[in-house]
Amino acid sequence: MSHQTVVVLDFGGQYNQLIARRVRECAVYCEVLPYKTPLAEIAAKNPIGIIFTGGPNSVYLPDAPHVDPAIFSLGIPVLGICYGIQTMAYALGGHVTSPDSREYGKTDTYYDTGCILFKDLPERGISWMSHTDYIDKLPDGFTATAHTDACPTAAMQNPEKKLYGLQFHPEVLHTENGIAMLRNFLLEVCGAKGDWTMGDYARQTIVSLRDKIGDGKVLLALSGGVDSSVCAALLSQAIGNQLTCIFVDHGLMRKNEGDEVETAFSGRNINFVRVNAEERFLAKLAGVSEPESKRKIIGEEFIRVFEEEAKKIGKVDFLAQGTIYPDVIESGAGDAAVIKSHHNVGGLPDYVDFKEIIEPLRLLFKDETRALGRELGLPDYLVNRQPFPGPGLAIRVIGEITKEKLDILRDADFIFREEIAKAGLDRDIHQYFAVLTSMRSVGVMGDGRTYDYTLALRGVTTTDFMTADWARIPYETLDIISRRIVNEVRNINRIVYDITSKPPATIEWE
Repeated sequence: MSHQTVVVLDFGGQYNQLIARRVRECAVYCEVLPYKTPLAEIAAKNPIGIIFTGGPNSVYLPDAPHVDPAIFSLGIPVLGICYGIQTMAYALGGHVTSPDSREYGKTDTYYDTGCILFKDLPERGISWMSHTDYIDKLPDGFTATAHTDACPTAAMQNPEKKLYGLQFHPEVLHTENGIAMLRNFLLEVCGAKGDWTMGDYARQTIVSLRDKIGDGKVLLALSGGVDSSVCAALLSQAIGNQLTCIFVDHGLMRKNEGDEVETAFSGRNINFVRVNAEERFLAKLAGVSEPESKRKIIGEEFIRVFEEEAKKIGKVDFLAQGTIYPDVIESGAGDAAVIKSHHNVGGLPDYVDFKEIIEPLRLLFKDETRALGRELGLPDYLVNRQPFPGPGLAIRVIGEITKEKLDILRDADFIFREEIAKAGLDRDIHQYFAVLTSMRSVGVMGDGRTYDYTLALRGVTTTDFMTADWARIPYETLDIISRRIVNEVRNINRIVYDITSKPPATIEWE
């Protein structure tokens, strides 16, 4: 695929994937590579720009990561962010020091609007700082273009060589106009045309898939999640009935989800196989309460069921997987081959007879994957599906799993999700679900005493799911949800709302 490319060199910072996502949001294709990627490999990508990310190190320590200084002589624009500005300054003869106090969080920052990065932006604003060191001597040819009360070089530039640096993080939303600064670098300095769109990606990928697969057969484990669903939709447009999708319905999905997956794909020109394996999975899970044991049993049984169905099909040429770009980045493999297995199919490559794995989404972030799904005509209930654990409701029923408990949870969770959508909160709360606890409590319904389950509701807001805050759902909405569940779902007489952030808690209860 021929797109203008920006290379993001990874120095180990916590916001590195976010930087790449922001670049993509500006309709500019980028790739994240390790900082020690050989210069020849970087140059071979013919990048229009290079970005150095942040990182946890100090440039003056013996084991600090550094790039080949020759990178600054390629004539390619470079933007250093946080640690990136420091390693640029250090490599070019500047000096970095460790002051008595560090800057962290929202910081008043003063900008020289003559710098192209700050073109058409206010002279003062809030930036997000996260550093212990700063530059106290600029390299020759550089000028400072921003400062704070504590940091004399909050930004620097050498416009003649197209080298720029920001001590703060423009990629986080806490930095006012940070995205505009990145856009100025991409469009004004690098000359980006903004030619990265999901429409183009779909068209080009479909052509390349047809060329690669020819008349071969492709097998895909379809979970109903966003990644596998978009992968299936893309392949179906490329090769039609050469694709077989096996959907193992383990009986642990949310209300109506199995039918929704079948509705979305059974009408397409593919071979769609739904395996109703609820009884089989519940039999294996009988008497099991420990979360990790549940996960292991479900994962192993999934592989067995899939293997049995795959044998009925016979030999296939390709095994398709819904690997997306964060999996590639986290593997540290860059362009190297990566086998990313779905949460339930970790052993599939060992059990299925095939020649090669294909991963048509491996260049895309999650938001791009959703956008591609819309481009391919997938329904909103699949494209906007929230993260859902591979073991499904098995880890949202605390303790032993029974069909009765699953049915109780399904009905309660459906009401919760329905009312959140009615309140217009479904796009603001990034994940929300119900948990059936193992705790029973005394209640009164009508004139009688009850002793029924306590249901927990969980809702969180987050940007990356690494950390999360509990969602401030309005009391009025919680009241409606609580009253509906208690009145409409049997065996629940108490509702609690989880107000714990991550950390210390995890998003899921098990």
